[in-house]
Amino acid sequence: MKAAGILALMGCLVTVVEPKIYTRCKLAKIFSRASLDNYRGFSLGNWICMAYYESHYNTTAQTQLEDGSTDYGIFQINSDTWCRSTKLQEKNRCHVACSALMTDDLTDAIICAKKIVKETDGMNYWQGWKKNCEGRDLSEWKKGCEVS
Repeated sequence: MKAAGILALMGCLVTVVEPKIYTRCKLAKIFSRASLDNYRGFSLGNWICMAYYESHYNTTAQTQLEDGSTDYGIFQINSDTWCRSTKLQEKNRCHVACSALMTDDLTDAIICAKKIVKETDGMNYWQGWKKNCEGRDLSEWKKGCEVS
């Protein structure tokens, strides 16, 4: 009986992070409200297309890279330069913990993605965007979504 009580208590203490996978239209609305449409000249379609090819709209996506760094969240933002994955880290240009880029609240991820676009060569930072979205008609990505 005591063991069952302890197991029940342990079950309450363990939290499981469930992946949040957004729909295309839900992201279009969130991105639109966050003023990503035409941010630095990149249409909403660019952002939706990029997020799809980087993470398939999965907020908890993580990709371990050969150099030992990790890409995090819906935009696959890299730990080496843009976020803090350990306590002592020189870079962290977005001034955010990498774990904050993997939550359902996309605020930190969007702020960091804007910083990346502003401080680098636009959306060329994202290979998924370069290979699949750059220079294409991206109007289909927001088609059928009610965005202002």
